[in-house]
Amino acid sequence: MLKHGILGLLNYGDMTGYEIMTVFRHSLNHFWHAQTSQIYRELQSLEKNGWVKASHVEQESRPDKNILSITDEGRKELITWLKDDSGKTVIRNPILMKTFFRGECSLDENIEFFKNLPEKESVFPDGYEDVDSVSREYEKGIKDRIRALYWKFTIDFGVMYEKMLREWSEKCIKELEELKK
Repeated sequence: MLKHGILGLLNYGDMTGYEIMTVFRHSLNHFWHAQTSQIYRELQSLEKNGWVKASHVEQESRPDKNILSITDEGRKELITWLKDDSGKTVIRNPILMKTFFRGECSLDENIEFFKNLPEKESVFPDGYEDVDSVSREYEKGIKDRIRALYWKFTIDFGVMYEKMLREWSEKCIKELEELKK
């Protein structure tokens, strides 16, 4: 999946590895987390597959850099992946796995767990009040309202997920506190 996310970003335009990482953190990171080392490792794999090509650019006052571009083969791979709806998405959620087994902890520990959960698991650690401005900023960068709309859809999902997580946590806390009475 990470490789397709990177191909998708490069489909918007050529970038350095650092720029990919930065854009990733401001867009995809709220639903798909990746370490810097994972991104760079994936870039090497993409280049080996012929889906990405690097152009070396020498700079005088700064270190040299590599500009990465998606190839025609990379674009074909991205489109093939986007159109593939053959498999069902499997939900793997560590929060739910931990919740399932929380009966091993005390009520007070579990209440504390659910109190901390919304902030700890936030996909928008700086708050989601200004996420629309981030979406508008990227719309300016790619100059394509339709593509930016799909970015906005993922942000909307993130906002709704955060609201659901808060409501669910509050419901769990309420039920646990009832057990203490």
